[in-house]
Amino acid sequence: MTMMNTENSARQAWMGLLARAPAARLAALIDGAGTMPAFDWLRVPEIGGVMVRGRAGGTGAPFNLGEMTVTRCALRLSGGQVGHGYVQGRDKTHAEQAALVDALMQTDRAADLRAKVLTPLQNTRDSAATTRAAKAAATRVEFFTMVRGED
Repeated sequence: MTMMNTENSARQAWMGLLARAPAARLAALIDGAGTMPAFDWLRVPEIGGVMVRGRAGGTGAPFNLGEMTVTRCALRLSGGQVGHGYVQGRDKTHAEQAALVDALMQTDRAADLRAKVLTPLQNTRDSAATTRAAKAAATRVEFFTMVRGED
C-alpha cells in the first residue's frame, strides 16, 4: 500500500468516525480538547439530500434505496489545511465540528486530537457494538436434528 493510500484510509476512518459520532459527545470532547483555531468558510454548512444506493446480496445490481438528509461544509484553517464535514441529518454544528477536527488532524495537533477526541469516540463506538452483539447473542437459537433411526 502506498503512502497516499495509507493517508487516505486514515482520513476516511476518522471522517467516518466523526460523521457517525453522537453530536453531543463530539461537542463535549472538542470542548475538552483545548482552544479551537479560527477558520474561514469555503462552504458554509448546508442541508441537502443524497440518494442512498444498495446492492442485492451486497454484490448484485445496484438499486436506489431512497433519499437521506445530510449536512455538509468545508473550511480552511489559517495554515491552509482544509477540512470537510458530512453528517447525516440536519445538524449544522455537528458538520462544522467534524470539518474542524478533520482540518486539525492535518496539523501538528493530530496526536493530541487523536488522544482527546478520536480515541474516546472509537472506544464508545466499540463498546456500543460489543453491547449490541452480546444482546443479539443472548437471543441466539441453535437448532439440531435428532436421528430417528429411519432411513
